[in-house]
Amino acid sequence: MREKIKLAYITNEASRKATFKKRKKGLIKKVSELSTLCGIDACAIIYSPFDESQPEVWPNIVGAQRVLAQFKKIPEMEQYKKMMNQESFTSQRLAKAKETLEKLRTENREKELTYVMNEFLMGRSVEGLSLADINDLRGLADKKMKEIQSRMVLLKKATHSEVATPSTVGYNYPNAK
Repeated sequence: MREKIKLAYITNEASRKATFKKRKKGLIKKVSELSTLCGIDACAIIYSPFDESQPEVWPNIVGAQRVLAQFKKIPEMEQYKKMMNQESFTSQRLAKAKETLEKLRTENREKELTYVMNEFLMGRSVEGLSLADINDLRGLADKKMKEIQSRMVLLKKATHSEVATPSTVGYNYPNAK
């Protein structure tokens, strides 16, 4: 498995140029594959800081003009919905990361409280807990009780829906064929 690289500006110009060439080729290949595999119109226009004469255009200038003309036919509000710049992309990623972080914090807190609750149930002292911890423990205990009650209801329903037959009871009648 390849190790994840840190995304940061490459200060060494020779390395940056080599990376640009390699990544540009990979990007064009991906756009080509996306277009072929999904049957969609796509284009790529890449300006190089190393060769300022002409941008690289895929599939070709006419193809790119056709895709851009299709895009320009879309009402402006719809265009903005489909566009993503670096800032909106970063904002979207940041929001998702914050959401994931909050979810993990909540899960971690619940695991911590479950551990403390288990310690308490095993007779160990839980001195030193703050009022917030005690309130959170009470909330977790209520949640666990509701889960237990829900399981009990489901088990009762499952038990009542089964018909008692010799095979389910585990009794075989003598001379039964």
